[in-house]
Amino acid sequence: MNEHEHFMRRALELARQGWGTTAPNPMVGAVIVEDGKIVAEGFHAQDGGPHAEKAALTALGRKAKPGATLYVTLEPCSTVGRTGACTEAIKAAGLSCVVVGATDPMPEHAGRGYTVLREAGIDIVTGVLERECNDLNLIFNHWAAKNTPLLASKSAVTLDGKIATRAGESKWITGEAARADVMRWRRLFPAIAVGAGTVMKDNPKLTARIAGAEEWCPVRFVFDGLLRTVAEKTLPQVYTDAFRERTIVVTTPHGGVGYVRKLRDMGVQVWVLPSPMQRVSIADFRIKCAQEKITGVYFEGGAHLVSELLAMRELDYMFIYRAPVLLADDKAKSAYMGLRGDKLDQAVRLTDVRHDQFGDDQLMRGRVVYPPKLHIDEAVFSLG
Repeated sequence: MNEHEHFMRRALELARQGWGTTAPNPMVGAVIVEDGKIVAEGFHAQDGGPHAEKAALTALGRKAKPGATLYVTLEPCSTVGRTGACTEAIKAAGLSCVVVGATDPMPEHAGRGYTVLREAGIDIVTGVLERECNDLNLIFNHWAAKNTPLLASKSAVTLDGKIATRAGESKWITGEAARADVMRWRRLFPAIAVGAGTVMKDNPKLTARIAGAEEWCPVRFVFDGLLRTVAEKTLPQVYTDAFRERTIVVTTPHGGVGYVRKLRDMGVQVWVLPSPMQRVSIADFRIKCAQEKITGVYFEGGAHLVSELLAMRELDYMFIYRAPVLLADDKAKSAYMGLRGDKLDQAVRLTDVRHDQFGDDQLMRGRVVYPPKLHIDEAVFSLG
């Protein structure tokens, strides 16, 4: 490991201290190095708070020594915004060099910070641990580049891609360490989503429960085109618990105004999206999320909802946890369905893939790449 990578890894560690608290801003970490030693550190802790560079400069509390270097995981901002341009603070601090991990993904900003600093006579080094620094902000990067939320799915599967036995048993396919990692991603994403079937079968809390931290509730989406979940005698806890105002039921005009009124009277939000069918339009849902500035949604099922996202080409990212369990039963429930392909070049693939190990379980995650044409099984999806 070279010197630049050594200090950038520390900046990444600092950036992760803002995990789940900076949205819609990115996580950023910074360290100031003088004579080969770290003399100050900082990270962006929350939206509206000081940026990482300014936090590090405040921690330094003085002018930098000649030859001092700033390491930062993301290109310093060059616009005033709410907290002032970081490039101006860097110039005023007397820093000689700035080493950057990732370039700002916003088209109007990308590279501008480098130009401002170079014109001030500051040396710039870019692309140090760039892949790691970009991966840190996968939600922000997608939003900044496309102005649309990152729609991601999570599945926990057996070696043969099953999420439940033929009798419906699914707890637990993966172990505690993998499930704890799911909670970590729940804490990062602004919203989590499930289908009506999952709500009625599992009655999930859909909160992030991390050891040593207060329970956190993201926006909780329930996809229920006919409002079946409201017709149950015992209402699911996402409609009745202390976080119910964070729950949004996404439905169609076919769900019935009485049920919509009932939910709203309980303090639950309802999005009624236009649809000629009894299924919610994922494309319209994405547009509505963008309007509401919801930058990312973590879909946890069920299988039909996630498969529909794939069939509609609306799924951007996948998290697949795989356990060393083999059912070898063609009647067990599959994680994905509804696509047909005679050739491998007709398959959906992942790119920019990351691998992690949690005990005996593995996580594969990456961006979804679709073939030129998806062959849909009409028996599974009525595209209308």
